[in-house]
Amino acid sequence: MNSGKLIVITGPSGVGKGTLVEHLLWSHPELYLSISVTTRSPRPHEEDGTNYYFVNHEKFHQMIEEDTFLEWAEYAGNYYGTPKSSIKSRLNQGENVLLEIEVIGARKIKKSFPDALTVFILPPSLDELEKRLKTRGTELPEVILCRLEKAKVEIAASDEFDYRIVNDEFEITIENLERIICH
Repeated sequence: MNSGKLIVITGPSGVGKGTLVEHLLWSHPELYLSISVTTRSPRPHEEDGTNYYFVNHEKFHQMIEEDTFLEWAEYAGNYYGTPKSSIKSRLNQGENVLLEIEVIGARKIKKSFPDALTVFILPPSLDELEKRLKTRGTELPEVILCRLEKAKVEIAASDEFDYRIVNDEFEITIENLERIICH
């Protein structure tokens, strides 16, 4: 049996990774989405166990000590981690596993899984990214500024990844993403 493909979607906060992944999963049900663990609070309409596993800082640190994660990182004051539990078994069963993670985590995955397919989603511009973050209405202005500063650093590192796609027009972005993933 062939091993599955590990597909990593990354990019700055607010670039639209979640919306793109949601569409990919809808049109490609054969993809398995790994659900990350985070210490951040749920946004409106996010559900524990569906969008993320929401835990407190103490539980997250306990999970680190128990070697639960393939990778983990701190981002904007919260922790995010990718649980090992089902990823390796699904890959061994020939399933394609999709990870939607932040840039630091994507780098760590690339080191431990050099054959992983990595895709960096870029905003059309920093102004557009700021507009998207503000429109989302989930963060305070100082958090948005922090995310924008972090985005500049992440965008500068986008050439570390296998593919880069600008998320300007949704349909074109999806077509490009599917072409990369399904080739």
